[in-house]
Amino acid sequence: MKAAQYHRPGEINVEEIDVPEIESEELLVKVEVALTCGTDLKMYRRGHRLARPPMTIGHEFAGVVADVGNRVTSFKKGMRVVAANSAPCNACFFCRRGKPNLCEHIEEDLIGFSAPGAYAEYVRVPGKIVRQNVHQIPDHISFKEAALLEPLACVLHGNDLADIRLGDSVVILGAGPIGLLHLQLAKHRGAGTVMVIDVSDVRLESAHKLGAENTINPERENQIRKVLELTGGLGADVAIEAVGLPETWENAIKMTRKAGTALLFGGCPSGTSVSVDAGEIHYGELTIRGAFHHTPSCVERALSLISSASIKTNGIITHEMPLKDVEKALQLMAEGKAVKVAIIP
Repeated sequence: MKAAQYHRPGEINVEEIDVPEIESEELLVKVEVALTCGTDLKMYRRGHRLARPPMTIGHEFAGVVADVGNRVTSFKKGMRVVAANSAPCNACFFCRRGKPNLCEHIEEDLIGFSAPGAYAEYVRVPGKIVRQNVHQIPDHISFKEAALLEPLACVLHGNDLADIRLGDSVVILGAGPIGLLHLQLAKHRGAGTVMVIDVSDVRLESAHKLGAENTINPERENQIRKVLELTGGLGADVAIEAVGLPETWENAIKMTRKAGTALLFGGCPSGTSVSVDAGEIHYGELTIRGAFHHTPSCVERALSLISSASIKTNGIITHEMPLKDVEKALQLMAEGKAVKVAIIP
């Protein structure tokens, strides 16, 4: 089969490799659509600690069951399915305390990282994912829509932590796919005003079409001053960082009002440090939250949101390309010319 093999930062080649073999509790899925992700772009640019090249990357996908392990009873050949890229063990310290997204074993069989990914004609789905985080796709949902399941599940988890209330003012730093999903969920939860910040006018236009009341390009105006102006000098009730850079983490905190919440969703490179004003946090009673990954509950809720058309894919999935153009797709994302690309094997 053909698969996009990651060899080192800056090098991905489409090569012929063997079709994965599955074990008794696993599925083999013929990939119909795989979506590009900001984490894939980060891996392409600077590598990833779990990546052991050569390896197939990609972890947002939907397809058709091609083979079924002999102990799998919930799925059959020919079923249209969508899967998350991981599942918790349900037995470790964090799982027992209701934080399955922080499972101590989440990195084992992590599709697209420690296990072969979905930028390929076929992908193996490990048993613990089959048991918890594989779902049949409703007939009225396309493969492309369903493939948004994993990133939406992650955003749902972060959205829960942000605790957006009816009428809240929300500022989102970053209008990539994650920022645009946060935008839609904020509106879904009843946010009154949503401001979106990005240096790409293409992405800001997508944010506007998806419901942002205000869009801000920091290359043309002072973003912190603008957010304060739009919120009567107070700052946003909730600030969501969806970029993953230390300066945007710091800006998100500065844009948050007293007693507000700053959700730091974007992952910075390992070892990154940020500077914050201790006085603003202490005397302003700020809540600062990190957010990581997803839970089986969020995965299930994400599929429900997609199925009910509560989440729009237009403006998020902006391009469609064949498997041979994976590298080009990632470069388009890096240049801000694409939000998310559907890869068709």
